[in-house]
Amino acid sequence: MDLHIDDFYKDAAAGLLALYQAFPRRIDLYVEDLIGREEPDEFGLPSKRHQACLGTLLWLAEEGYLRFESTIAYDALDQAVLSEKGFLRLSRSTLHALTDGEALPPSVRRVQGTLAFQLRDALAQHHSERIARLTRLLFASNLSEPKPAATKQQADDVDD
Repeated sequence: MDLHIDDFYKDAAAGLLALYQAFPRRIDLYVEDLIGREEPDEFGLPSKRHQACLGTLLWLAEEGYLRFESTIAYDALDQAVLSEKGFLRLSRSTLHALTDGEALPPSVRRVQGTLAFQLRDALAQHHSERIARLTRLLFASNLSEPKPAATKQQADDVDD
């Protein structure tokens, strides 16, 4: 079983949700706030778990889900904020996750139907399979830019 992938999903969700809660403000995003205190190894280096969480945050930045000014040693991302991509994916509606029989006001259904709300709920319940499913949904989102239509010349070039 790939437990490090489950940790990746959990760390990615927790980091993005921390930024979503502060959006649009920039915050210092500390690894310890996401995974708790981890003792350094005998050489004073951060634990593998701590390094994995920081690696997750750096990967999210490389993939365009967040931006930050710099790192604070191995401890945090300085002045981190969600990118447009991260914000739109977290705030997108997953209303199919709500039960149709629930008589909720539209504003409550809108908030509870967001991917951010669903992820927050899954993290609070420590439901690792749901966290993994929702995080994969976040990464697999089809919110990417539409491909421009091919020009007549490009279509002709392909036929040659």
